[in-house]
Amino acid sequence: MATIDVPEQVSVLADAEALRKACKGWGTDEKAIISVLGHRNAVQRKQIRLAYEDLYQEDLIKRLESELSGDFEKAVYRWILDPADRDAVLANVAIKKLSPDHHVIVEISCTRSPEELLAVRRAYQARYKHSLEEDVAAHTKGDTRKLLVALVSAFRYDGEEINTRVANSEAKILHEAVKDKEFNHEDIIRILSTRSKMQLMATFNRYRDDHGTTITKNLEGDSGDEFLKALRTTIRCLNDPKKYFEKVLRNSIRRVGTDEDALTRVIVTRAEKDLKDIKELYHKRNSVPLDQAVAKDTTGDYKALLLTLLGKED
Repeated sequence: MATIDVPEQVSVLADAEALRKACKGWGTDEKAIISVLGHRNAVQRKQIRLAYEDLYQEDLIKRLESELSGDFEKAVYRWILDPADRDAVLANVAIKKLSPDHHVIVEISCTRSPEELLAVRRAYQARYKHSLEEDVAAHTKGDTRKLLVALVSAFRYDGEEINTRVANSEAKILHEAVKDKEFNHEDIIRILSTRSKMQLMATFNRYRDDHGTTITKNLEGDSGDEFLKALRTTIRCLNDPKKYFEKVLRNSIRRVGTDEDALTRVIVTRAEKDLKDIKELYHKRNSVPLDQAVAKDTTGDYKALLLTLLGKED
């Protein structure tokens, strides 16, 4: 369930005019920007961008980038992009970091639907004139490269059908590889990158039933092992994405100094999907409402935008 509050009827022309007015003259009217963009869905935001360009012969995104700054500017930029284009930008930023954020690549590959991931790969190519898999391969190595390239290249079956016999045999294959500490076994990468999410859930459940523990618990190891970390993230994202996102939010807020990148990424990418469920999980797990935790850890216009996307006005 989404958290953003979108009016039934909107005038994209009036919205474009309101945004133009917010950016004109002395100082920017950030509250006006939030009150328009924070209450529009992806389709409406795209229509506003097109209407703005039509009316004023300038790119709304570039205008907002020049008017805003800091975490607020970054959050507005992430929010206003088409979802596939946004994921392409997030992936590119993650890959090009001095020490790449592998978990962001895993997150995009494993929590989006097959069609959404395909759209991200198209958007990435259009924007960067490289394929996503090409850039992932260029900025990773060894087992991590094998896993991430396989994940970003996947086009999984997205239906409900599962094969119990396959779940049983692959739970056994996974257990043998994990027991022997062959975490980089080609079968692990094959199973995680090709099977449907429903099939994998059946396999993980079988693993837990047979061995009395989850596969991620058996994958605990050297905290500095990048491949092992990516493997655990892959399984968490495929098996229970909402639980995964709750943990990302919890870690982003709990650490000394908020991790604004992670906080923004989860709120912006899930606000139109399942953020309501993630909020409930967060409250249950931490005994504090998510909006309260976000309000305590952020300030100013950045805080106001995040709270708006969480469905709670400041």
